[in-house]
Amino acid sequence: MTTVLECRGLTSGYIRQSPCVRDVDLTLESGEITCLLGPNGAGKTTLLMTLAGLLPRVSGEIRVDDHPIGSGRPREAVRAGMVLVPDDRALFRQLTTKQNLQLAMNERSRRRAGIREVLEYFPSLEKRLTVDAGRLSGGEQQMLAIGRAILQRPKVLVIDELSMGLAPVIVNEILDVLRTLAREAGMSVLLVEQHVHLALGVADKAAVLVHGRVVDTDTAVALRDDPGRVERAYLGENSDSLETHRAESR
Repeated sequence: MTTVLECRGLTSGYIRQSPCVRDVDLTLESGEITCLLGPNGAGKTTLLMTLAGLLPRVSGEIRVDDHPIGSGRPREAVRAGMVLVPDDRALFRQLTTKQNLQLAMNERSRRRAGIREVLEYFPSLEKRLTVDAGRLSGGEQQMLAIGRAILQRPKVLVIDELSMGLAPVIVNEILDVLRTLAREAGMSVLLVEQHVHLALGVADKAAVLVHGRVVDTDTAVALRDDPGRVERAYLGENSDSLETHRAESR
């Protein structure tokens, strides 16, 4: 595996003098799913917006495939291979499903299967191609948002609040697709998910963000096998757990 995304010392926030993400280090590998866990208000969405260039950073460095990404430059981030699916899905609600997908297609998409490839991942969208995105169900909208991201050929696919408002059967279907994308396409997936057990069940690695800082990181299996570890991180009882874990593993 190779490192696809690396950020070092990342600090950002909506008010420059009062950042809500502080000194975050994060590394994503190709072919892996990483889940970002943390309580409400921990700074997870702020971190994703900063990675995608939609929010300028105060300090720190972001690199995709060792290519530095400038602060607050979303086009540069997309060109480098990072695509964000935001929690509101950001669909063009008055355009059809097909039109939303067509807008996302680039030259690499056209050379390959294009929309047909998306329908292979999400076959339930085929009968909804002529339906306005605003009239789709929540699950169909999430599938469309992820399908649109797939067409941009990301190296890093970033998804905020994947399961929010969705039925479990739909969530499992989408997670199966993400596993396939990571395994077969070598895509790196960064997933923010409130349901801890769900996230740890699909991810390879996990990081816990509390009060804007990464307080713990490990394999998903290690965190899943120690249910109290995430809870302690959320409650602030193991703020030094990351350094302790690193020291013990040396």
